[in-house]
Amino acid sequence: MNTGLRITTFAAALAATFGAAYGVGQGVGPVVAVSPPKHGDEHARSTAEQTEGGGHAGHDTPPAGGLQISEGGYTLDLETPRVTAGERADLRFTVRDAAGRALTAYQREHDKELHLIVASRDLVTYRHLHPTRAADGTWSTPADLPRAGGYRVFADFTPAEKDAGNLTLGADLAASGPYRARQLPPANATARIDGYDVKLDGTLRPGAASELKLKVSRDGRPVTDLEPYLGAYGHLVALRSGDLAYLHVHPNGEPGDGTTRPGPDISFTATAPSSGSYRLFLDFKHRGKVHTAAFTVHAGGAPAVPDTPEEHAEDGHGH
Repeated sequence: MNTGLRITTFAAALAATFGAAYGVGQGVGPVVAVSPPKHGDEHARSTAEQTEGGGHAGHDTPPAGGLQISEGGYTLDLETPRVTAGERADLRFTVRDAAGRALTAYQREHDKELHLIVASRDLVTYRHLHPTRAADGTWSTPADLPRAGGYRVFADFTPAEKDAGNLTLGADLAASGPYRARQLPPANATARIDGYDVKLDGTLRPGAASELKLKVSRDGRPVTDLEPYLGAYGHLVALRSGDLAYLHVHPNGEPGDGTTRPGPDISFTATAPSSGSYRLFLDFKHRGKVHTAAFTVHAGGAPAVPDTPEEHAEDGHGH
């Protein structure tokens, strides 16, 4: 899932209101990250100019994309807009062109034709899924969302047509059931998941690039044998508080290019499009299993980050 923007990220908005059976959580949105462009796509420039800073973003900060269900002549048709919390269900969707035809030809990026992210509004639940496509263009994947409330579905793909750019389209998803709102987890510099400790070094700055380094350790020892996952040693998704704008970014350097070694440090260059709170999700692979570490960070006049590591009870992949 690689964007060719200088920020190599995608963005998408989440704003949904649900009825009595399910409620709305508290939203969070994106950091904008920069990594070496590989596909040269111009990603959702017009959307960013309309949503970031009253039309001035895109000039001084990286453009945000994926804030709508339709973009660039393509529409995300989510056939499963509602599921029941705690029950396994098949999510089905189709990407359609301007004429309403199902898209059946995609470019492969990081080993997949399309990547699917599902995140709850309160950013407690996160899923990075890899659906399968039928011959008629319909995509499907099993998913089990543990809690009721509002979710956002993000489809990240590049059409196979010549000169097509990468797109991230978003749609709202509701999980019915008893609902309890949760607050955004507090800021943290260390995350603990499945026996691993992941430390975040670096700060986000609004409108200015900065380096984020993430170091993986286990039992107090650095992990130096991280394994490539979807063509990279780490994948970072960022969601901004308030609109759940979505961004995906890859590390500085890729496996085999001579600039990245397999851990414990994974480096990203990021630019926050605005001041505010952000939730970062890092996917990394070790000993054949993918793990997801999550961080809450602040950009611009942010409170200090506590030393207490955040514990993660659920794996962000949910495979």
